[in-house]
Amino acid sequence: MILADPLTSFATSITPLIVPGNSTPVSAVPSDVLKKAIVDYRNLPRSERRSKIKEVKKTLRQFKADKKANTAPSTNQLLLIILAILLPPLAVYLHQGEINNKFWIALVLTILGFLPGIIYALIVVTKND
Repeated sequence: MILADPLTSFATSITPLIVPGNSTPVSAVPSDVLKKAIVDYRNLPRSERRSKIKEVKKTLRQFKADKKANTAPSTNQLLLIILAILLPPLAVYLHQGEINNKFWIALVLTILGFLPGIIYALIVVTKND
């Protein structure tokens, strides 16, 4: 049984997402260009691969720090607050980006009583992570 290379399988199943510092969705990049970039990356010496990974991590940390430094409430934040009042579990899901424990807590609190669900969703959505 031949296992697929994780990098190749990831590259072929990429969903549209925005890369920090680039407004072009990843899915808009032609697949042949993406495959060539993967091949070029694999052909790099190990030290250069590590330096590339460090560079990407540094850029990601900088992006997260810039995002965190923006303390002004955005339109996105206001919409999440309104949604937290109308549909608390959905607001928590959109804020977290995944179905995790916070989502399930919001769902259970909303089922048990609408007001506790709203309060919890507002706490989760307005909390600075």
